[in-house]
Amino acid sequence: QVQLVESGGGLVQPGGSLSLSCAASGIIFRLTNMAWYRQAPGKQRELVASITTGGTTNYADSVKGRFTMSRDNAKNAVYLQMDSLKPDDTAVYYCNADGISSGWPPNRALSWGQGTQVTVSS
Repeated sequence: QVQLVESGGGLVQPGGSLSLSCAASGIIFRLTNMAWYRQAPGKQRELVASITTGGTTNYADSVKGRFTMSRDNAKNAVYLQMDSLKPDDTAVYYCNADGISSGWPPNRALSWGQGTQVTVSS
């Protein structure tokens, strides 16, 4: 069973920083593309950042230059460093995995974490 567990959300003032973590299990992590999404109240879920198995990253225009996504295959984890936070960054942030399950037989696994709240407010 694939599990994604996010941590690191919280309340921060505008201009501040937060770092999110997502720990994955039940998946062949080195073969898994990972992403962070967010959903603000009343809005659709949107892609924030993604990282491929080879380490290539992509970012939404709204976070380019402020957010940095990374992965550690040894720890089966991805991270999202968020700097220069703005009130518009307030949302529930979700970790997403698109890869192969570690069970047998291996199957494509598309999974979501439970989400972690990020609130940017003075």
